[in-house]
Amino acid sequence: MRLSYTATLGTAAIMFATSASAGEIVFNSDMSWPQSKKALEHIVDGFQKANPGITVKVNYFDNEGYKSAIRNFLTADAPDLVNWFAGNRMAPFVKAGLFEPVDDVWAANGLDESLKSAASSMTIDGKKWGMPFTYYQWGIYYRKDIFAEHGLTPPKTWDELKAVSEKLNAAGIKPFAIGTKALWPTAGWFDYLNLRVNGYEFHMDLTDGRVAYTDPKVKAVFEKWAELVKPGYFIDNHAALDWQDAIPLVVQGKAGMYLMGNFAVANLKEGGLTEEQLGFAAFPEITPGVPRSEDAPTNTIHIPSGAKNKEEAKKFLAYLAQPEVQAEANAILGQLPVNSKAARPDDVYLNAGFELLSTAHGLAQFYDRDAPADMAKAGMEGFQEFMVKPDRLDAILERLEKVRGRVYE
Repeated sequence: MRLSYTATLGTAAIMFATSASAGEIVFNSDMSWPQSKKALEHIVDGFQKANPGITVKVNYFDNEGYKSAIRNFLTADAPDLVNWFAGNRMAPFVKAGLFEPVDDVWAANGLDESLKSAASSMTIDGKKWGMPFTYYQWGIYYRKDIFAEHGLTPPKTWDELKAVSEKLNAAGIKPFAIGTKALWPTAGWFDYLNLRVNGYEFHMDLTDGRVAYTDPKVKAVFEKWAELVKPGYFIDNHAALDWQDAIPLVVQGKAGMYLMGNFAVANLKEGGLTEEQLGFAAFPEITPGVPRSEDAPTNTIHIPSGAKNKEEAKKFLAYLAQPEVQAEANAILGQLPVNSKAARPDDVYLNAGFELLSTAHGLAQFYDRDAPADMAKAGMEGFQEFMVKPDRLDAILERLEKVRGRVYE
């Protein structure tokens, strides 16, 4: 659900690249973004030093291409390891018999306790299907200096958010940056609006297919969204921009806020913002009394059922689960380790994120991880269309309901 990388391995090379030799683990990964690649290389180097008889060959894919390529290489010529996502996003591969259960790795390393927070999202039909190693918070990153200049404070309620947006807009500053070309940034907005309007249980029922998209409570989410869309509180031309393209608008002070995952902090800092200029705040309350829940996407690594070197791959997962390994990798990633015994990076945004997530009523993965792939694709297309043409809401919801009927039948 995030990031668009430069492809480093074409589809035509997949068959060749996934062939393994004795003592070699083949790892197909989309961790090709610079910080992700650096973190994975650090993990691989450490594993190879700890296991001198095993080498790891990593094939890097671009993020979007990986989503379509993974099923092909899992069925045609499986590598020994793949990275993927927890929750419903791994369910199709589990149900199709393409992932290997790894309960033995969890049991042998006492992971039911140290990885307890992610255990439920890794469990299907009573079995564990991979290894979680990193997660991160979503929230509103805002320009503290611009807020101070205009006498604003981070909004804690929906009315405060609209008031802040109105003042920024009047000052010639777009309240919110966003790039919806890749669709998934719209899902962050839908998740938070639904979590705040209707709550965690309703949101999970919707993504599980148990609620109609034409339900009045779903329409109420979009009606709140329209209160920001119709006054023009999002940047113009966002459908032509990737999420990174919107970063300079925040850096240049042309936009005051950005609802995004914590991975955006690196880009915002690289653009020149300091911790004195960049603040972080939770998404504000909308319906009083609805417990605060958050998005906390968890990234994972799995062993395909067709892997040729499963025992060596299990050693890699056991190594990855260690608190020291997760601490070092997440210090590079700028994210939070899943292992409860791992030290968190000393970072103001991650400390705020840990506090936010550890006190939440519930943690969702993200719309395109919690909903099945076909539903998520149609949903995010509808979200983007709504942000461009909010008057088409009824038609969008009726279309999504037809998709729900087909996807969950």
